[in-house]
Amino acid sequence: METTQEKHAREQHSHDHNHGRMPIILYFIGLTLSLIALFLNQEYRLLQNSLFLVATISAGYHVIFLEGIRETIEHSRTQHKFTPNSHILMGVAAIGASLIGSFWEGTLLILIFSGAHFLEDYAEGRSKREITKLLKMNPTTARLITSDGKTTIVDVKELKVGDHLQVLNGDQVPIDGIILSGTTSIDESSINGESMPKEKGEGDIVFGSTINGVGTFTMKVTKENKDTVFSKIVQLVNQNQDNQTKASSIIQKFEPKYVTFVLMTIPLFIVLAPALFDWTWSQSIYRGLVLLVAASPCALAAATVSVTLSATSNLAKRGVLSKGSTYLSQLANIQAIAFDKTGTLTKGKPEVTNYYFTDVVNEEDVIDIVVALEKESNHPLARAILNKFESKNQRMIKVENQIGKGLTGEYNGKTYRIGKPTSFKSVSDEFVRKTEEWASEGNTIVYVSENEKVIGIIALMDIPSEHAKATIDYFKKCGIHTALITGDSEMTGQAVGKQLGVDQVIANVMPEDKSKMIKEQMERYGITAMVGDGINDAPALVKADVGIAMGEGTDVAVDVSDLVLMKSDLSKLVKAHKLSLKMNQVIWQNIIFSMFVVAFLITVSLLSLTDIAISVVIHEGSTLVVILNGLRLLKTK
Repeated sequence: METTQEKHAREQHSHDHNHGRMPIILYFIGLTLSLIALFLNQEYRLLQNSLFLVATISAGYHVIFLEGIRETIEHSRTQHKFTPNSHILMGVAAIGASLIGSFWEGTLLILIFSGAHFLEDYAEGRSKREITKLLKMNPTTARLITSDGKTTIVDVKELKVGDHLQVLNGDQVPIDGIILSGTTSIDESSINGESMPKEKGEGDIVFGSTINGVGTFTMKVTKENKDTVFSKIVQLVNQNQDNQTKASSIIQKFEPKYVTFVLMTIPLFIVLAPALFDWTWSQSIYRGLVLLVAASPCALAAATVSVTLSATSNLAKRGVLSKGSTYLSQLANIQAIAFDKTGTLTKGKPEVTNYYFTDVVNEEDVIDIVVALEKESNHPLARAILNKFESKNQRMIKVENQIGKGLTGEYNGKTYRIGKPTSFKSVSDEFVRKTEEWASEGNTIVYVSENEKVIGIIALMDIPSEHAKATIDYFKKCGIHTALITGDSEMTGQAVGKQLGVDQVIANVMPEDKSKMIKEQMERYGITAMVGDGINDAPALVKADVGIAMGEGTDVAVDVSDLVLMKSDLSKLVKAHKLSLKMNQVIWQNIIFSMFVVAFLITVSLLSLTDIAISVVIHEGSTLVVILNGLRLLKTK
């Protein structure tokens, strides 16, 4: 049975085999031959035309004759109707130009169109998204406790439900399970994106790939390796990639209808012209071919290339990397945008937001003791407290870190402790009120006690990033639905959502649920973007129409996203959306202009006011105008 990974590898190999470098090599051979032919004088007309003909076939072999025919067949089969692309039209136009003796014009059409095609391929960056880094993060070994009480290192794949394991401090939790004995704190950011480690004890659930803190514990395996939460993240990323439907660009939506119209009209014109205009069949065929060349949308072929390359280049200079112009076009059309919380809308690190010490103690002395205690801890909350408070006097205190109780130390015959509120038995109403008030705002609360009597309270929170509020406000003004999707608690999610004015808050969400939530947003609102930074965001980033990663987030999130905001600056997302709107506007300008030129050339061709040489000159002039119009986006702020 072929696995998803094997299928992916086979398809990727096939893709590389079909494309590779050969099309580019053939294109440059054709370009070289056409330049040589241009420098030949009239004495070598036969050689010149032969070189033009070979150049046409060489430069257009892949894009026109292979892709054009193949894609037309594939699209027609999928759509259950004839669905040609402009590749076919360009091929017919080049053949037509050659048949009436205009070999150079036919070659020029192919060179322009094939060149535009290869440039667009380069801009789109069609590489399949890789998840190798995600797979590397999956634990491979575990410490199995054998029946005689000894431990042995085994492959995670060999573990069975019911096995007992030992997890040492600093180790990765190898698989999903439940703690049998011991206490610890675990960094679960790879699963739920939460920046605060969670304290765990007997009976608590643990997840594979999460990072164990300072404690050692034993656990019982409750799921097979293929069924763990982390494995489901990998599976979802794979499935979502396989099921992705790449959005069509504006040109891709427009060109089949135009090409079908031209291919139907030209033969009809050739057949009816002798009766309508009293032409000979020779004149009718000649005029039909001239009309075919006139109708070939050279400018249309270049309508998007200079625009998209300019837009992507402009954004790259401003710290936004795009993996394809189609995603920028999609960004302009979004009706909903969802954000992860930690590290995306927030800074990803807790900060002290409030603190209070009772009047019965000297605040300066208590702060000195708090700093002395926290210096002995590597907990994120400790770093936040140390960033906030500075000791006036150095205190030498021996500190004991007890999981479930917090930090404890003795000074001047008194015992001081910093711990979570639930670890204290008796708390005054004053502290209870402040706890309820600050916790309702999304803060994490810790108490400071002297001989087990609470004397201080410190509130910490992962606060919104600098540009989060302005970014949410911008999208709301654009009429775009905003949502916060987080693995955090309902209280924390709602608190952050309220601060930022987000339309919808969805909390307590596991990675596989994030992907489902994005699907629901797409079904309810339409084109949806997702912004995230963590491993747990990867399935949602792939599922969304536009996945946007914070540049300082995990490599996996960056790998599977469509846009990357370098330096994790949300203000760059606003700039990207504004420029994407401008990009689509300029593309439509180019389409309208190029079609106007085609209409003009068709009209003068029908009136016999032009020949093929003049048509090609006007074609190339309009193509230049289109390119220059697109290049304006390089300067757009």
